[in-house]
Amino acid sequence: MRFCSIASGSSGNCIYIGSGRTQLLVDAGVSAKRIEEGLHELELTGQDIDGLLITHEHVDHIKGVGVLARKYGFPIYATAGTIGRMKATASLGAIDEELYHVVRADESFTVGDIEAQPFTISHDAAEPVAYHFCCGGKQAAVATDMGVYDDYIVQHLQGLDVLLLEANHDVRMLEVGRYPYPLKQRILGERGHLSNESAGELLCRVLHDDMKKIYLGYLSKENNYEELAYETVKLEIQLGPTDYSPGDFDIEVAKRDERSHLCEI
Repeated sequence: MRFCSIASGSSGNCIYIGSGRTQLLVDAGVSAKRIEEGLHELELTGQDIDGLLITHEHVDHIKGVGVLARKYGFPIYATAGTIGRMKATASLGAIDEELYHVVRADESFTVGDIEAQPFTISHDAAEPVAYHFCCGGKQAAVATDMGVYDDYIVQHLQGLDVLLLEANHDVRMLEVGRYPYPLKQRILGERGHLSNESAGELLCRVLHDDMKKIYLGYLSKENNYEELAYETVKLEIQLGPTDYSPGDFDIEVAKRDERSHLCEI
């Protein structure tokens, strides 16, 4: 299995997951050109993509879907609620109805040799999900845009080799920042986003000896920065109720405008 972030942040997201014969994208929230450039760096093209999995309908997750769908015609997998909202998004343009494939939380489906399982997350969207992937005994997950986590989320993040996890904001930066009060409350609410501290706390519940790579993703442009997210999550691991130290794991902040390092497992 191969895994990397093409773009990750509050301004746009696209994650690549591949195997020897199957290539997938999770979300297409940046321009098609940016995604094509990222694929080129991986020695792939849009024609190699076997499926696009959408987490939810917010623009930073679907911006490039229309152009990619019309150009390459690969299947688009999303929940019924997400597809309904995407069809109502005029900026995507016309997308062939036959490209849409409905998925349901907690029901696995297979694309090529990769098995994907959507699972429900708490976010202010129609029917949002995160995704857990299995291929050849290896496991990965993309889990962002969660206001809170619970035992259900923790269960779906067990035994992973690779995890991309949201570390959206620093609470203090958000509280004193320039965002209007209603937006601050949305981000801090149960259907908003995970803070750096919450990301570290969640990680403490899913770390295990064989975890190969952790990406911290979906950083806010206004209320976070790479070093702060990285150090805060490391501190939560250091002080958390585990026997691990942050140095036991390969932790990388997924960048907003650059492809992350490719993890091959």
